[in-house]
This record gives sequence, C-alpha cells and structure tokens, in this order.
Amino acid sequence: MLYSLIPLLPLAAFLVLGLAGSRIKERAHLVAVPAVLLSCLLSITAFIEVAGGSVISVPLYTWLTSGNLDIHIGLYIDRLTTVMLLLVTIVSSVVHVYTIGYMHGEPGYARFFSYIALFTFSMLMLVLADNLLQLFVFWEAVGLCSYLLIGHWYERASACAAATKAFIVNRVGDFGFMLGLLLVWYSFGSLSYHEIFPAAHEAATRTMNVLGPFGGTWDISVFTLICLLLFTGAMGKSAQVPLHVWLPDAMEGPTPISALIHAATMVTAGVFMVARLAPLYNLSPTAMNVVALVGAATMVVGATIALTQTDIKRVVAYSTVSQLGYMVMACGLGAYASGIYHLLTHGAFKALLFLGCGSVIIALHHEQDMRHMGGLKDKLPVTCWTFVVGSLALAGFPLTAGFFSKDDLLVSAWASGPLGQVLTLFGLLTVLLTAFYSFRLVFVIFWGASHVDPHHAKHIHEPSRTMTAPLLILAVLSILTGYLGIPSFLEPVFATQHEAASNHGIAEIGIMIVATLMSLSGIAAAYYVYVLNPHLPDRFAQQWQSLYQGSLNKWYVDEAYDRAFVRPTFTTASELWKRVDVHIIDGAVNGVAFAVAWGGWLLRLIQSGQTQHYALAMAVGAVVLFTMFIYF
Repeated sequence: MLYSLIPLLPLAAFLVLGLAGSRIKERAHLVAVPAVLLSCLLSITAFIEVAGGSVISVPLYTWLTSGNLDIHIGLYIDRLTTVMLLLVTIVSSVVHVYTIGYMHGEPGYARFFSYIALFTFSMLMLVLADNLLQLFVFWEAVGLCSYLLIGHWYERASACAAATKAFIVNRVGDFGFMLGLLLVWYSFGSLSYHEIFPAAHEAATRTMNVLGPFGGTWDISVFTLICLLLFTGAMGKSAQVPLHVWLPDAMEGPTPISALIHAATMVTAGVFMVARLAPLYNLSPTAMNVVALVGAATMVVGATIALTQTDIKRVVAYSTVSQLGYMVMACGLGAYASGIYHLLTHGAFKALLFLGCGSVIIALHHEQDMRHMGGLKDKLPVTCWTFVVGSLALAGFPLTAGFFSKDDLLVSAWASGPLGQVLTLFGLLTVLLTAFYSFRLVFVIFWGASHVDPHHAKHIHEPSRTMTAPLLILAVLSILTGYLGIPSFLEPVFATQHEAASNHGIAEIGIMIVATLMSLSGIAAAYYVYVLNPHLPDRFAQQWQSLYQGSLNKWYVDEAYDRAFVRPTFTTASELWKRVDVHIIDGAVNGVAFAVAWGGWLLRLIQSGQTQHYALAMAVGAVVLFTMFIYF
C-alpha cells in the first residue's frame, strides 16, 4: 500500500494548492516539489523491487459491482509500469525545479504548480491502472490537464486557440478509444487486464460483420476492430498522422509544460497503451501493420517539417512527432521493448532540449524566432553545451542514449520481417534528417553571427541555478539511460519481442553502421550549411521553392483540415442558424406569440361592450341552430 502514495502525493499537492494557492502564492513550489520528489523516490523503490521478479497488484477502491460489471481502482506494477514511473516522476521532478526559476514573478505561479501536480497524478494513475476503464478515465484527465496548461496564459488569443485545438483533436481520437472500450466489454464482459489477456487467445478467431464504406458488410476480426479503435486514441494522444496537428500549436503553453507534457510524458501515453495491450495486438497482424505504417509515416512527416521551422520550440515539437513515430512503428512491428527503450531515452534528451529552449527564450526576453538569435555560445555556456548533448542524443551520436535506443529499434525493426525491412530504410533516412535539423538548431542559435536585438544583447546571461541544474541533470541522463539495459529488462513482459541481441547478423551490424554514418553525415551537413556557408539556406529555399514552402507550411495539413472540416462546419452551422433557428425554431416561437396576439385582437372585436351587438349575435346563433335542427 506504500506505493499508492506515488500518485497520491501529487494529488495532495494539487488539493493544497488548489484550495490555498491564493494565500501560498510564491511559496507554491514548497508544496509541489517535495511531493513529486517523494513520488520519485517511491518509484525507484518499486523499480528495485520489481526488478527482482515480483509483480505488485494493489486493489484500492471498488465503486460499483453489478453482475459482471466491476468498476474499481487498482494499481498494477510490473516492469513496464516501473519504467514509465521512473520516466514520469524523474522528468516531472526536474521540471518542477526548473519551473521555480522560469515562472518566477508570474501572476499564475501557484495555479501553474497546482495544474502540473494534477497532471503528474493523472499520468501516474494512467500507467498504474490495472484495467482499461481506469486507464481511460485518467487518459481523459491528462487531456484536461493539457488543455489547462496550454491555455495557462489565457489572456493570449493564440494560447486559447491552441488549447481548444488540442482538446478537440484529442476528442476525435478518444471517441474511437471509447468505442474500442465498449467492444472489449461486449467481447469479454470485463475491462480488467487480468481477465482480458488470458481470454484473448480463446477468442482470437471470433469475427463480426461491419458496414463497409461503400456499402455491403465486411467480415472483420474482433481483435482487429478493437485494436484499431483503441489505436485511434493513441493517434490523438501520441500525435500520429493525421491527428498530429495539435502538438506543435501546444507550444503556446509555458516551456516547462512543453518539456513535461508534450515531450516526455503525456504524448507517450499512446505508445504505452499499445505496449500494455500487446497481448491483444499480437493477435491481429492487420492492426499491427496499420500501427507500423502510421508510425513510419509520422516519423518521416515530422522530420521533413522540422527542417524548415523558424520557431525553436516548433522545431523541437516536430522532432517529438517524428520520434513518437519511431516508437509507434517499433510497437507495430512487435518490437515493444525497443519502442519503450527509445521512449525512455527520448524522455530525457527531449526534456533537456525543451528546457534548453526555455533558457534561451528567457535570456532573450521571450524571443523564439531563430532568425533573431546566433552567437550565444559564450554568453550561455551551460545552456549551450547541455543543448549540444541533447542534440547529440537526438541525432543518435555514438555512446549517447539515443544512439543505443535508436539502433536497437532499427535492428529490431529489420529483424521483424519484410515490412520491417522496408520501414527500416525510411527510419535510416529519418536519422539523417534528424541529425541535420537538430544541429541546424544548435548552429543557428549558438554559433555564427549574432542577430539578437541590440537592446537585449548586452543583458544576456545564464539563468538562475534552478534552471541550469535541471539542464545538467538531464544532460547526464541523456547519456546514462542508454546503458540501463532496458530491452532485456522488459523482455519478460513481451514474450514476442524481436530481440536484436538474439540475431546479430551481418545485416544488423550493417544497419548500426549505416545509422551512425547517417547521423554523422547529418551533423556535418548542418555545419557546412549553417556555419561554413550561411548563405546556402536561402539559395536552397529559392531553388526548391515548392518543397520549401510545403515543409514550412507543414505540408498544408492544417489548411486541408480547414477546408475539409472547419469551413464546412461553420457554413453548415451558419445555414442551420439562418434556416432552422431563425425560420423554424424562432419562427415557431414567434408564430405562437403572433397567433395569441391575433386571437386576442379578434376577441377584442367581439367584446365591443354594445348590448345590441350581443343581441344580434344571439339572434344569428339562434337562426343557425334552428336551420341545422330543421335540415340536419
């Protein structure tokens, strides 16, 4: 039961700050930081215990039991869970400390800490869930926290729009997730992992008829339909094509949130969900292929867009989209352990890059345009060299964490079969693109001539220790996490994992060599283009104008959504307002009022107050009644 404190400590911090934040104000970190640090220590304890071979299951609370329906909250801690616990609590701890310096003096200081404490609680409950319903509830809770944190600066119209966009796009995916949840209940009569997984093999051949898009019905595997529906939720949460459009806009939130939610934790929830439900996905080759192809497409699309962006946080954001694609592709090819391995290392170096961006932004008085930077290497030495470490890890430079995890992922993908071998080639191409755009960022910001506003240039200095210390910690983790042996640690969880170590053939060694050469070539190309020949980017942009504009405008996906969904929705709503609201609904209401008024006007004519008029009416009525009596 001690491990129940892992999520409950951040929840307590949220409640205290939510209720007393107006009085605590600038001391809010004294509540939030110790809570998450204690959660981190307990997570390390759980990791050590589970590493010994035990699996911990803790029932916490039963809300409702009726027949087969059992709605409860419980904790399930195995090796996969502990890896995620370490990621969430370590990154969250570092971000909490970093926030002390970054948000100092902000009017919403206590509110911000309360929201990130609530997010930490929600994410921890998501990874600790022992059933799909609990996972779904906290899946939605992290979405709510994302909305609140992206829109933290709610006085900015752009922040409100970005928060709304993230919320709506995620609801699209979550609708599919909810349908998958209902189908799981319909198929198994339970939502508990302990009951679903053992029953999965017995129901593997079950099929059902679904309506086809062009009429008729399709005979489809129940598992395929379940896995595809659940994966739509992962596509939204983990920013997979075509539901990736919300993540770059989410950079409107404060930079610590970009590191915590949109780089290291929340966006990995979809990858975690697919890995957790591996016993179901393994029974549907069709669903696995779809997952792999979507991941590969996301991997390439994110990398090609990151090449041309000028906002430093958007470059890192599209890098996140691309790296999430790697993880999803690996899971789709059955290399779950490799995908989670890269998820863990990515959490360290991507959080480092986002926090490094925040350090630069603060030093330049909230400037985010790369074209207004340059020559910051000597003025921000800690930020610069920790940023270089993060970029080396992202590029897969030898001996960094990214080198080990990305190579393990590509080798495992190659070993998975023909589809994996084709997708590995795209993965190698993406390694080249990743190295190029990551060091484009480094060289444009820290090397070359300075383009900083002269008014701010003389005031540039390294931020406070509460911001630089987390950078140093994450820089160390961006190296060390590669040596933890995560794939072998997770091997008992995923029985069908294609382990690279079990098949070190010539092809696998060749992939590792090619990946390393791609990484070094990308870094060298970025140095040649942005340091030795800084005029080349403009020449390339002019020479390949259509490709450049396509990448700069994110391949016009937002514009396509605007034309396909947003404008038709607004047009339909406008027409419904004019024709249904105004003419039918308002017309009916106004018509009733008009009929009453008209009836009153007629009655007013009849009730004239003249006796002779009433006598005449009585005489006419008598004549009419007499005539009817005679003839009818």
